[in-house]
Amino acid sequence: MTELIEPQVPATGHPGGDIASEELIGHGHFRTHFDEPSLDYDAADVTITDETRAELVTIAARYPQARSALLPMLHLMQSAEGRVTPAGIEICAEILGLTAAEVSGVATFYTMYKRRPVGDYHVGVCTTALCAIMGGDEVYSALQDHLGIGNDETTEDGLITLEHIECNAACDFAPVMMVNWEFFDNTTPQKAIDVVDTIRAGHEITATRGARVCTWRQAERVLAGFPDGRADEGPTAVGPSLLGLNIARERGWSAPPVPEPESDEPDEPDEEGEK
Repeated sequence: MTELIEPQVPATGHPGGDIASEELIGHGHFRTHFDEPSLDYDAADVTITDETRAELVTIAARYPQARSALLPMLHLMQSAEGRVTPAGIEICAEILGLTAAEVSGVATFYTMYKRRPVGDYHVGVCTTALCAIMGGDEVYSALQDHLGIGNDETTEDGLITLEHIECNAACDFAPVMMVNWEFFDNTTPQKAIDVVDTIRAGHEITATRGARVCTWRQAERVLAGFPDGRADEGPTAVGPSLLGLNIARERGWSAPPVPEPESDEPDEPDEEGEK
């Protein structure tokens, strides 16, 4: 296998520069995506099972161009390993005919790919724009205090990882929190604390719009393209999301018809030989 050579993060300072230093509600600097070393080199002993390898090959076969399978393949690796590891990078590169550097570049670019072990429940609080205005900062701060952890950190029992999220794409229900990518809408500091306390008590939780919440590894497997049968559980689009559609229906509005595409075929001559 190609040896991955990665510059190590200095003991002080931020590899992302000053832009990586952020503050929320007086909590000072918290870790961001830029603070993490690219890969966890302490995970050098990870072994890819034959079953996982076979599923990676199955994913790659779904795409006309195999390299398009890289994103779901990385999600599958996280399902199997709990994060992206050097071994995961190598096996994806081998199957797709890419270099380890090409795979590593993708794995370290997107924030949904984790470089350290994630807890059984990944709690992400949106603090961007509308969610921040509606109280997302306060929700995040309350969870930091309640759980005793900072951004992208995991509780000592390995149960909950907390992350400051840049937009959960649910502005109509702001502020929004997600647990393993399931929505918890119109949340408040107390509602968020109640959710994590329910998790800690070992009870099942159900999303505001969506399914019963599975573990993070199970969710990663779903993102890899292996359904868990929960897709139709609970409502998905409700309330504000449907407001425009309901108004259109009440007023009889409809979208204009889609024009027929122009044909690339030459016009057929008429009976007199003219086009």
